[in-house]
Amino acid sequence: MGATELKNGDALSAIEESSEQEKDERKQPEADHLIPFSPVTIDISLPLHQMRPHIIYLCKALFKKWSPLDESVFSIETVSGGITNLLLKVSVREDTVKIDTVIVRLYGPNTDLVIDRKREFQIGLMDNFDDGTPVWLEAWFGLSAPELTRALPHISAAGFGAKLLGWFQNGMVQSFIDARTLSPSDMKNPKLAEKIARQLRGFHQVVIPGSREPQLWNDIFKFLNEAETLKFDNNEKQATYESISFNEIRAAIDEVKNMTDRFIAPVVFSHNDLLSGNLMFNDKQGILYFIDFEYGSYNYRGYDIANHFNEFAGLECDFNLYPDKYTQYHFFRNYLDSDKPYEIEVPIKDLEALFVETNTFRLASHIYWALWGVIQAKVSPIDFDYLGYFFRRFNEFKKQKETCFSLAGKYLYSSSSI
Repeated sequence: MGATELKNGDALSAIEESSEQEKDERKQPEADHLIPFSPVTIDISLPLHQMRPHIIYLCKALFKKWSPLDESVFSIETVSGGITNLLLKVSVREDTVKIDTVIVRLYGPNTDLVIDRKREFQIGLMDNFDDGTPVWLEAWFGLSAPELTRALPHISAAGFGAKLLGWFQNGMVQSFIDARTLSPSDMKNPKLAEKIARQLRGFHQVVIPGSREPQLWNDIFKFLNEAETLKFDNNEKQATYESISFNEIRAAIDEVKNMTDRFIAPVVFSHNDLLSGNLMFNDKQGILYFIDFEYGSYNYRGYDIANHFNEFAGLECDFNLYPDKYTQYHFFRNYLDSDKPYEIEVPIKDLEALFVETNTFRLASHIYWALWGVIQAKVSPIDFDYLGYFFRRFNEFKKQKETCFSLAGKYLYSSSSI
């Protein structure tokens, strides 16, 4: 997402002053069901200068007020390459003073193997082709009417992330957020952790129409089925791939699922990818933003929180940075008592229950992203050691399994004895 680096100056004092402002921004109006759509597909492999006329054409097709403007008033720059998407900042000088800025997000190739675009984009009625003709989403994704009107418009309407302005065949256009992207070390900052916890609680209260079945195990088994049938052209990668025991992974999935099923974990609409790169902060105003809801779905509360904690390790997977019990309890207090964040009278039994729930689902997070890494190793053109990422995540799963299972087992036994 478009990020402008801001000075840290008075960041912490600004954090404390912004709670009311964020509450006002987070009032939940009705979701806008008239998101403009264009059937344009943009080749993400093109260099920026060749992509430029296609981006301008797209913007003019989506936003009628820009259609008469000359191409010279459009400025396009790369914001991020990421490890899945390409983000472009498009600025339009409408007159000598006013400049409008949007973000165009282009999906990486083959990301539909790990991201359910139907789930992300169940929107409803769109308002135009180029001639203004209404189009039902099912014409493009084959969805039935009951599956429509979900996800991104409702998240946007609830005040989370950038506003969805338009979309096209292989991407979307969103409002520009003037903020910096957090680093993994930022998430350890107690003041920022408070804000993340309170905002996550609010996010978990967003209601998305349609099925509320948790998607964790459906996604993991889908990933497993895809991952165990791959074949690599590169001999070295193929040899590394063949060293993976998918029978071991399948057994691990069954064990973790059986254990987590013993918890009555609340099912909430979850971000599912709350790493530092999907958190933005305006230091000047003290406002935190969640962004990029590609993996969003109904899921288990403990999984979403555990996944966030696992991301303290960063892409380097330094799991020594996983938050300790004290740090987790600080997060839980603000999550559980988000309306009164500076009162810490949350019952210890509630903190303990969420601690055990979270640290059991911690194992599921490792399996999910390990399998994701295997698939990305095959399909992604990005220069990143995805197979190495698989081993780092799955090895951490094996390292933590006994401790997490012991914690869960003792808690469940003591709870049944009361």
